[in-house]
Amino acid sequence: MEFFQDNEPDLEKPIIIAAMQDMGNVGAIVIEHINENLRTKKFRIARSSYPTFVLDMGGHIKLPDDKWEYRHTKDMIVFGGGAGQPQATTELHSICQDVIDIAKKYSAKFIYTVGGFHTTREFGKSPKTYVTTTSMSLTRQIEKMDLNTTPQKSIITGFNGLILGYAKLNGMQGIGLYGELSEPSIPQYRSAKSVINTLEKLTYHKFGDTRELDSLADELDEKMKSRWSAGYKF
Repeated sequence: MEFFQDNEPDLEKPIIIAAMQDMGNVGAIVIEHINENLRTKKFRIARSSYPTFVLDMGGHIKLPDDKWEYRHTKDMIVFGGGAGQPQATTELHSICQDVIDIAKKYSAKFIYTVGGFHTTREFGKSPKTYVTTTSMSLTRQIEKMDLNTTPQKSIITGFNGLILGYAKLNGMQGIGLYGELSEPSIPQYRSAKSVINTLEKLTYHKFGDTRELDSLADELDEKMKSRWSAGYKF
């Protein structure tokens, strides 16, 4: 993994929101929504040192541009998004460590991450967001806010879980927010909206109008219905 610093922002004790693409693309949708609505500015890039796959464009191949951006506002660092996660375990750990190093550099004490939570519960158009934290004392504070904590023991894989482990190892507080979903293979805009709403409650920040996410979810619903209908008639 290679890291490139574009500029040096003037930041002091920002919160950090860090997430990558995951189930239902929830992590990337949330990160991209925040960046767009807060008009964050890029200051650092993480780039994979070598490709782990190639894209067949139909007769010729193209190398993927595996990179993830650090962006900022006056009191926040937003990291990640993108079209995937590092495939090599060493690169995944390297990027988690870099997020921690950046947090220490700017005296950040709190890291939030977001992602998807696979469930069999019927939730219609109103998915819940489940929260987990780096300590029992922090979880008790979350419960007082009438938020839903993760309902059972589970393993959280990938960056959107591992970064909480790195935060805890380095004495930082961290919170993970995971929007429930039933179809991990398609974008889950309503889950992302649920996560954003919960994140606003926790951070006391506003992240912009989420009605576009509703529209995208409705459009996707119609496409899925059309495909199912065409297949059924066939």
